[in-house]
Amino acid sequence: MLRCGLIGKKLGHSYSPQIHKRLGDYSYKLFEMQEEDIGGFLRSDVWDGLNVTVPYKKSVIPFMDSLSETAEKTGSVNTVVRTSGGEIKGCNTDVAGFTELVKKSGMRMKGKKTLVLGSGGASSAVRAALENIGSPYVVISRTGENNYDNLRLHSDARFIVNTTPVGMYPDNGRSPVDLSLFPHCEGVIDLIYNPCRTALLMQAEKLKIPCENGLYMLVAQAQKSAELFTGKAIDDRVVSQIHTELAAASENIVLIGMPGCGKTTVAREIGRISGRQVLDSDEEIKNRTGKTPAQIITEEGEPSFRKLESEVLSDFGKQSGAVIATGGGAVTVERNYPCLHQNGIIIRLDRDLNSLPDDGRPITKAEGIKALFKKRDLLYRKFSDVTVRSDSSPETVASEVIRTVGRLER
Repeated sequence: MLRCGLIGKKLGHSYSPQIHKRLGDYSYKLFEMQEEDIGGFLRSDVWDGLNVTVPYKKSVIPFMDSLSETAEKTGSVNTVVRTSGGEIKGCNTDVAGFTELVKKSGMRMKGKKTLVLGSGGASSAVRAALENIGSPYVVISRTGENNYDNLRLHSDARFIVNTTPVGMYPDNGRSPVDLSLFPHCEGVIDLIYNPCRTALLMQAEKLKIPCENGLYMLVAQAQKSAELFTGKAIDDRVVSQIHTELAAASENIVLIGMPGCGKTTVAREIGRISGRQVLDSDEEIKNRTGKTPAQIITEEGEPSFRKLESEVLSDFGKQSGAVIATGGGAVTVERNYPCLHQNGIIIRLDRDLNSLPDDGRPITKAEGIKALFKKRDLLYRKFSDVTVRSDSSPETVASEVIRTVGRLER
């Protein structure tokens, strides 16, 4: 069996093993290492084919016996193979991967100006692809003629492609640029795929600009790497299948709704059915403080509780593939939305108001269920992607949530 894998500095959250398991009959391992260890590893006999990720796409080049035409053009290697003659050859499948991502997005970039954010290895691949597509581009870097301090010179840009790690897990919430500077923007691509919606992509959504993350590129370039590893062609349809499955598995299912609508119970049932990790914000607050939400609200006031809740939801929102049960008032704090949306499909559970309890819920008891609903209903609708009725048994509601999420993902 071929021995393949990925080398990089930090690989704990890599999706590559899951992808390559579907692409071929070979082993695939993660090899974390420091830059000074690259040469010795590449000269060893413990591998047959490798992928290379940041920050080593340029660092491996001195250890190659030869480079493919694309790798030589880009000055970036993301795939390494050992030839039948024992030579180490560096290749680049990122160019093909980005090209496939552009095709999937439907963005018509030919003849239109693109800003490429960043000048590293991934940027090199994007630039080569844009040249093939016929899109004139400008590279924005921290220093040099075109930088982040003079972006207004490029307000005519039609497309933005982020190749930097700004906004990538665990530094979620940061964006390399403000899209309001580009009034003619027709599309945004962020090569980051964790979180699935970076701050940049969420701003694009808000401005109704078509946008894509880099997950499809990751799968498409892996397909091309696997073909180099095995010498066998792989059906292009497999890329779409893997992408769909991986996107579904990595996205959180987030439950919002009125107090007492069944979020906690339904979340547990979804977890039981799907095998997903279940995260409950009220339970986590109790774990962190030793007090229930009702106690905190009664003793310290609602603002104090909302601050704690937002901290918890910020942490939860960075997770992938979980079920998240929120408190009934989570929607009253605007900053909770991007935390939950960045990796999640947000489901509003809706139950008949007459069946909602108010025991142990000081805010509900103080304001009354109907008054509280009137105040929050619009917020629930603004936060949610879809509504599911929760008047049935937890098992029935959980199954309906899972079916609904499946339909949304397709």
